[in-house]
Amino acid sequence: MDILFEHGNFALLRDGFLQTVELSALAALLALLLGTLLAAFRVSPVPVLRAFGAVWVTVFRNTPLTLLFLAAVFTLPRLDVRFSPFTFAVLALGFYTAAFVCEVLRSGINTVPLGQAEAARSLGMTFGQTLRLVILPQAAKTVMGPMSSVFIALPRNSAIAGAFSVAELFQAQASLTDLGYPIVLIFFWVALPYLAISASVGVLFHYLPQIALAAGRLVRGLSERGTPVRTETVEANQ
Repeated sequence: MDILFEHGNFALLRDGFLQTVELSALAALLALLLGTLLAAFRVSPVPVLRAFGAVWVTVFRNTPLTLLFLAAVFTLPRLDVRFSPFTFAVLALGFYTAAFVCEVLRSGINTVPLGQAEAARSLGMTFGQTLRLVILPQAAKTVMGPMSSVFIALPRNSAIAGAFSVAELFQAQASLTDLGYPIVLIFFWVALPYLAISASVGVLFHYLPQIALAAGRLVRGLSERGTPVRTETVEANQ
């Protein structure tokens, strides 16, 4: 326990924990948005978009994450693309994770019966409306398990950013190692925050369907409550 309160170690681990949470959250948001867009490309009727989605998934899913970090940190500045190490880490993690999000979503889309899309098209919906209003809501129910695995792995993958000047938990571990503390104690106090983050993500995905259901009921309740008001207003004007 003494290791926590010597030489400012608690502040070092606290800042590393917060940086890991911030990095993981931003990369997860980027991966979710980009992965959803790529999944739409993968099932699009436009061949060019399907090919773009397939190439993205193939390249990023089969490239080691460390190599992506190296490309982002050392190659992009030579092309006059300059960001902070933290931003480069968010981009590398987000682009890498988006490939996995895309494939999870695509597998969920494939579980929706084809008749659902045909019925939507027969009602005059466009491809975007069919995907957004009919297909993705049904696919979301089947992808919660594999999607949680993708986002639980993301904070662990963020440890690579510590080797590229991002002050997250892995870099805190390197600093504690340089101070000569026993490796077992360092491992315990660094692994504990990673475990807490991963467990929180797992709990979030466990309760996400209930949260979405409650939010839907709230929106429907507000909508139904607002309808008579509009009717009374129209009658009063008449």
